[in-house]
Amino acid sequence: MTATTVVISVAAVLVVGALLIWARPRRMVTTPAERAVHAALHTASLAARSLRQGLTEESAVDAAPHLRALVGAEGLGVTDPDGELLAWDGARLVPAGEFATAARRAIAGRRPVMVHLPDPEHPGRTLVAQPLLTDSDAVAGALGMVTAAAPGPGTLGALAEVARYACGQLELAELDASRARLDRAEVRALRAQISPHFIYNALNTIASFVRTDPARARELILDFADFTRYSFRVAGEYTVLSDELSNIERYLELERARFGPALQVRLRIAPEVLGVTLPFLALQPLVENAVRHGLAGRPGGGTVTIEALDAGTDCVISVEDDGTGMDPEVLRSGSLDTAEGEAPHIGLANVDDRLRAAFGNDYGLVVDTAPGAGTKVSMRVPKFRAGIRP
Repeated sequence: MTATTVVISVAAVLVVGALLIWARPRRMVTTPAERAVHAALHTASLAARSLRQGLTEESAVDAAPHLRALVGAEGLGVTDPDGELLAWDGARLVPAGEFATAARRAIAGRRPVMVHLPDPEHPGRTLVAQPLLTDSDAVAGALGMVTAAAPGPGTLGALAEVARYACGQLELAELDASRARLDRAEVRALRAQISPHFIYNALNTIASFVRTDPARARELILDFADFTRYSFRVAGEYTVLSDELSNIERYLELERARFGPALQVRLRIAPEVLGVTLPFLALQPLVENAVRHGLAGRPGGGTVTIEALDAGTDCVISVEDDGTGMDPEVLRSGSLDTAEGEAPHIGLANVDDRLRAAFGNDYGLVVDTAPGAGTKVSMRVPKFRAGIRP
């Protein structure tokens, strides 16, 4: 038998063995307890998907069937903080007014309320209203369930736990909403911070060309209009790198018109990262600072280098100037936005906070600088992050 034959035989044995292992029945959820746990977790995840949108009529309608399944009730209702019914699922065995009254009593007293329902066929049929109380002791609404028999401690405990779980999801929804509001406020603050510096200089530059070069003035006006339209747009908190770079090009065109040959710009952009998502207006402050500090105190002008490179699962974006630089200890002891003896670093702390909030602490700004050696500001942005899209 030749060596080749031996190798082929061994390979065949390995393949057959692998197929037999793959075909062997895998252990699935088999016991009743395992199936019950799996079903409960799956149902809870379905309810969470709706509740993470906040408590509205639409989210309540979507969540009610899953919440009812978790407590095993004949019927279940969800109310707002005022006790108004938002959704009901299952058999409608209690008048809406009576349900609302029980819910308001539970909300007012911040404790469960039990009401025995008259039913000759089921003498023990009961309505239980459970307030939805958050960790901050605020009332988010109420859950009400109807049972065929008088509920025991287990059923009441299940309703209390489901209510606590629902409150947790609603608090996460409020946290998401608060974060979105904070992001919008930070973007508004950043816009207010950069606009006075740039708009004043841009308009002066355009005015200087109106008589001497009307065609050039017209081009600059269009660039200025496109720049402001993008910067002050009412849109999401994220954008794609290609749009940020297009806006930066408009900004640089206006600055080149202002400074002339004193401002040199170098670009090195990898095409495969143009679709990367990043916080809106995250790149503009870096470039504006590079222009200001790169040209400050340099009669011969300066160069700004913008790079966006592929780094595996991340994209690395950097903006570098060859200006006077600064003492790194000043940055370590102070903030990114203000350094003693230096002009303010516009919006860098804002961008750093937004990057960390969006992607985690590993994705903040990195500043490399030294006196007389220029400044380089870099950021890493993941190519994909679930839940973040422009």
